[in-house]
Amino acid sequence: MEETEQTFISWDGAELFYRKWVPDKPTDKALLLFHRGHEHSGRWQETVDSLDLGDVAIFAWDTRGHGHSPGKRGAANGLLDVIKDVDCFARHISKEHGIPWENMIVLAHSLAAVTVAAWVHDYAPAIRAMILATAAFHVKLYVPFAIPALRIFRPQFVKSYVKSKMLTHDREQAARYDSDPLIFRQIAVNVLLDLHDTAKRLVADAGAIRTPTLMIGAGKDWIVSLSAQRKFFDRLSSVEKRFEVFLEAYHAIFHETNRHDIVDLIGNFVRDCFAKPASAPSLLTADKSGYTAREYERLKMNGSVKFAIARAGLKFAGQLSSGIGIGWRNGFDSGLSLDYVYRNEPQGWSAFGRSIDKSYLNSIGWRGIRQRKANLEKVLCDLILKLHRENCPVKILDIAAGAGRYVIDTISAFPEIPIGATLCDYKQENVDAVRALADASNLDGAVFARRGDAFDRDSLGRIQPRATIGIVSGLYELFPSNDLVLTSLRGLAEAIEAGGYLIYTNQPW
Repeated sequence: MEETEQTFISWDGAELFYRKWVPDKPTDKALLLFHRGHEHSGRWQETVDSLDLGDVAIFAWDTRGHGHSPGKRGAANGLLDVIKDVDCFARHISKEHGIPWENMIVLAHSLAAVTVAAWVHDYAPAIRAMILATAAFHVKLYVPFAIPALRIFRPQFVKSYVKSKMLTHDREQAARYDSDPLIFRQIAVNVLLDLHDTAKRLVADAGAIRTPTLMIGAGKDWIVSLSAQRKFFDRLSSVEKRFEVFLEAYHAIFHETNRHDIVDLIGNFVRDCFAKPASAPSLLTADKSGYTAREYERLKMNGSVKFAIARAGLKFAGQLSSGIGIGWRNGFDSGLSLDYVYRNEPQGWSAFGRSIDKSYLNSIGWRGIRQRKANLEKVLCDLILKLHRENCPVKILDIAAGAGRYVIDTISAFPEIPIGATLCDYKQENVDAVRALADASNLDGAVFARRGDAFDRDSLGRIQPRATIGIVSGLYELFPSNDLVLTSLRGLAEAIEAGGYLIYTNQPW
């Protein structure tokens, strides 16, 4: 297949480069390739030729900061940016080339294997399968206390210790690696630290992944740990999974002397996957059995000494920190507590109390909640503008609104658009908070606050007027029963007009 070059626009406007090898006859099957750190998509050419997948389109990108893609070499604001790039790339391929998600297989090497595994874990795309080659779930840094030292001193970049002779036994391939002008040695320290943290998280929670998986390891890998790959593999919940180790191979298995054996393995796996009908495991009873059900049971076992110490510490801190105090009295997942987190204004008794409150508000969990608010507001803004352009009424229903800040803030940004909102919550204190905030924002005529049970299907179905935008955010992850969630969703389906929209947020891990 002939190679052509293209670009796509990622989530932040960056124009990222990719190569494609598309069969002459139209196809709806694709293999996406993700190169290892320091490298670029051009390194896949021999692999693509050897795979000889005549009816499968193949796409390979240059990660931001690599190859022909823009950015400082080896740099990104964080690994999360790259994970979002993966999602944008897959969506671009699906849309522009007519590839259904279930006909997409991903192949990722080394650092990219962690990035792609994180995408599969966090976004749960309904792809056909994934192939992870010498995955960097634990990088062999060799220097004692390297990770703590990098966290403390935070240099911007470090140079890789890896020499070409540590990557492959093939001298010709090693020479090509050394002379390739698009390959570089440096890697941003923040990306390296994110890799370490993300890999640790994925290995711990690999059981959440059910995607059919082929993993390939190298028996003489100087770069990454084979045992970490094995641990990740053993914990996968995938019904179809396979781990092959090439005992004599170094890390760069696609440029090793026995690379044709590895390519044959991958080619056969891809053909086998596409030969079988696509299937997705049902998760309707996952709350009763399986990995996440066992995880929930473990989380309920809160009687440890560590938990008791944490509880005592929070009780004491709640006397000094306003935010911790609100959480202690009303619940840390309560609407009042979340509204305090959204405001993000440290308060407390004395300067010491305010410093505790500031630390509390800056914790990773609450930063994530504020990001969730920003994401929700963006989606809500987009839908308001879309409905307005189509001359459709904008009628919002939030079935568990808390204090309703994200809806009220968004409505306030569109004074020229007629918007009505019904904001429900089962606690009267949250209903009162909605009314107070709506009054303060001069939206008392546009916002109706009411008590309501988000899990009462009949009650939801009777809400008038029927919404064109429904919202359920930060709710379902608090309840262990899938039946409750299904009941709520069915009520929402009755409360939203045909052709309307549902904005739903969740915390998958």
